[in-house]
Amino acid sequence: MADALPPRESMEFDAVIVGAGPAGLAAAIRLKQLAPDASVCVVEKGGEVGAHILSGAVVEPRALAELIPDWHDKGAPLTTPAGEDRFLFLTATRAYRLPTPPQMHNQGNYIVSLGNVVRWLGAQAEALGVEIYPGFAAAELLIEDGKVAGVATGDMGIGKNGEPTGTYQRGMELRAPYTLLAEGCRGSLTRQATARFALRDGADPQTYAIGIKELWEIPAEHHRPGLIEHSVGWPLDRQTYGGSFLYHFGENLVSCGFVIGLDYRNPWLSPFEEMQRFKTHPAVRGHFAGGRRISYGARALNEGGFQSIPRLVFPGGALIGDSAGFVNVPKIKGTHTAMKTGMLAAEAVAQALAGTRPASLDSYPDRLRESWVWQELHAVRNIRPGFSRFGFWGGLGYAALDTYLLRGKAPWTLHQPHPDHETLLPADKAPRIDYPKPDGTLTFDRLSSVFISNTNHEEDQPAHLRLQNPETAIAVNWDRYRSPETRYCPAGVYEIVGADEGRPRLQINAQNCVHCKTCDIKDPTQNITWTTPEGGGGPNYPGGM
Repeated sequence: MADALPPRESMEFDAVIVGAGPAGLAAAIRLKQLAPDASVCVVEKGGEVGAHILSGAVVEPRALAELIPDWHDKGAPLTTPAGEDRFLFLTATRAYRLPTPPQMHNQGNYIVSLGNVVRWLGAQAEALGVEIYPGFAAAELLIEDGKVAGVATGDMGIGKNGEPTGTYQRGMELRAPYTLLAEGCRGSLTRQATARFALRDGADPQTYAIGIKELWEIPAEHHRPGLIEHSVGWPLDRQTYGGSFLYHFGENLVSCGFVIGLDYRNPWLSPFEEMQRFKTHPAVRGHFAGGRRISYGARALNEGGFQSIPRLVFPGGALIGDSAGFVNVPKIKGTHTAMKTGMLAAEAVAQALAGTRPASLDSYPDRLRESWVWQELHAVRNIRPGFSRFGFWGGLGYAALDTYLLRGKAPWTLHQPHPDHETLLPADKAPRIDYPKPDGTLTFDRLSSVFISNTNHEEDQPAHLRLQNPETAIAVNWDRYRSPETRYCPAGVYEIVGADEGRPRLQINAQNCVHCKTCDIKDPTQNITWTTPEGGGGPNYPGGM
């Protein structure tokens, strides 16, 4: 088919940014502030800016204040100031309040709809002359003479058989001397750049978590704007890293989420079911009394921190935000660090465009090392790997030691021992987990959850979830682990059919995918690859959510 395809049309820019999230839009705004005449393009796979970002995040406004000092006067949607912080340890029946760790204090922060925040940032960027193209998935790096020369968006209208349909439209080439990858966690172009330029050489393996999130609307009499509650403990066992968050914000909204480290060992574990079980705890279920669930989503999160930061610059571009993994895990925040790294990279691009440095972006890592992002992540570098090394209670104790006594200045650095896909036990060596059936009021099944995420993919297109070796799905995943992908996927994408007849086969329901990318991370042989579907596909969280 490739020989018969027409050539792509192309557009030229000074900078192309992939991803209209906090990092990408902050980079675009900062670059236009410094170089007003520069042509800047942002390409976004969601149908609109913010379409793939579900509500309910606590934002530290430090980077925003540096980028747009008068953000309040300009109407930035940071309207619910953080109030009371609670930190709980849960057993199956009790909740014990613990001192809130210093990193989790939220005075001066805001609970926001992050989707609405990026929509507002998008409007600020467009007012400065940034061109934003939503609904176009950047599918390919353009590499010429060993250097990235831009990106190509995916072709539209390719049928399941791989042949063009009547709606076929060739992708566009967006060319620029500088390409910034701001795709978020486990981006597909970031994977291409990482492999092509060996960006992870010398860095610890990146480690991840999956976050399952629901948005609820509750009666006004139960709403406590500004309340922030986190928990650890039940329903997870002591070998599994994770915890919850509950944020009251906006107009009678509650954002509830459960996060599980993807280095978990038990292949029978289902992050989605653990989240449903969490909501039934006596100290938790009252948050939802009389309410209704209005949206659902899931996404992978970077947790490797300081030790897992890859080489950031490659010929013709750089990684910013969660593409590189700048989440402050103990603080449970990454928006402020993502924005700041985007701004720092934009400063390097502006400097290179002005000709005051060689054409590379080598000043970006230098700027990062001199910034508060570097100091912040270095100070907490040992806390997440402490849980991997010492287990739950040992990790909690080490976190207290590192925080209160050493104050982040330990003369050692703990390292991540292995990537997440290497940790699963064989199914016959791990205890099965009995999950209760959903009641349809407080707890739910996966398919009804996917429905309220507004996920949609054009059905007549090649599956964007690809098996490198289809036989491995049965010979390894089923035979050894009893197909953990059917449990770790929060959207029911993976299904084993024919097992009762002795002929198990993996069925991939790609149209259900909510773009969390957990399968790409946790598959034990790295046999599953997440690629970009047609632009605009995936979840769709409208404004206000």
